[in-house]
Amino acid sequence: MKYAWYGLFILCVCSLMGSATADVIGTQDKVVQAIAEPILDTILEGLATNDYTKYSKDFDPTLKETISEKRFLDVDRQIESSIGNFSSRQYLGFLTKGQMTLVLWKAKFDKSNDDVLITLVVSKRGEKYLVTGLRFQ
Repeated sequence: MKYAWYGLFILCVCSLMGSATADVIGTQDKVVQAIAEPILDTILEGLATNDYTKYSKDFDPTLKETISEKRFLDVDRQIESSIGNFSSRQYLGFLTKGQMTLVLWKAKFDKSNDDVLITLVVSKRGEKYLVTGLRFQ
């Protein structure tokens, strides 16, 4: 299977379902995009430079625990060898699921002609916006 590595990137999408202190990050595209774009930029920069600290900077503790630095480096190598490096993205919109916001982008990578759907699951805790899930498919 060409994209077998995608399964490795389905991570803790429901980690905040029961948390009373979590909330959605916005109810309008402009607001959600303004919050989520810089978070995704940091994640993609971390992937591009193999920098786990940058990649996981906005992860909640559960997601950080799930994606160790070793696992990150293994998946990063698999992504680079199968579809290459990130080249562009287009914001598609967002969905609200309970206390979480799922933000969607269509992305391109330099070794593949296929589109890749990036789903970033973000929740607000206090004044912080934390990533509780990340999926490339």
